[in-house]
Amino acid sequence: MQVDVTEDPGDLIRILPKYKVLILNNCTEMSAILDERHRNAVKKWHEAGGGIVALHAALVRQKEWEWFHGVAGCDFDSDSEFLEARVLVDEGAKTHPTVRGHGKEFRYKADWTNHDRAVTGQKGVKVLLRVDESSYEAVRDYFQQRGGKAMGKDHPIAWLHENGGGRFFYTELGHDVRSLETPFGRQHITEAIRWAAGLRPLSE
Repeated sequence: MQVDVTEDPGDLIRILPKYKVLILNNCTEMSAILDERHRNAVKKWHEAGGGIVALHAALVRQKEWEWFHGVAGCDFDSDSEFLEARVLVDEGAKTHPTVRGHGKEFRYKADWTNHDRAVTGQKGVKVLLRVDESSYEAVRDYFQQRGGKAMGKDHPIAWLHENGGGRFFYTELGHDVRSLETPFGRQHITEAIRWAAGLRPLSE
């Protein structure tokens, strides 16, 4: 992979067109950082086939960017501490390269995000993983004191969205690097990038 790492919004205009994938690494409230030119450049690039991989806090306070909020499907409510939880592989996703080989369920550690709504059933969305909220404390003290809410039985934590142009992948992993420095974490992200780029999975 050829990679550029940047915090300069102008690069979304200057160099994004030469890339197949944009990784949003915990980029919160992008409407406060990207002006209309930058946002339109990302939208045009994605709709022309560009892939987006969004990690954890990339879905925090994004409602002001209406297009991105629509692609993502939800926004932030609260989160948990870094805890082990029971992760469930969606029946229709068990062969997807980002989760393949890990059975119907497994235990995993991360800080789990509660979204303001579930993406289940949204047009073009395919849920890959859910977390069982009965297996951990879903809302940490900080957010309990501020009205944070758990999601309940339908708590997606990784999903795909194909919307007539580009590909979008989201995962709750990646806020704490420990959630990525595992065999599953490396597979999950590497295959997500390849999927977003339209490449064959490494496991084939």
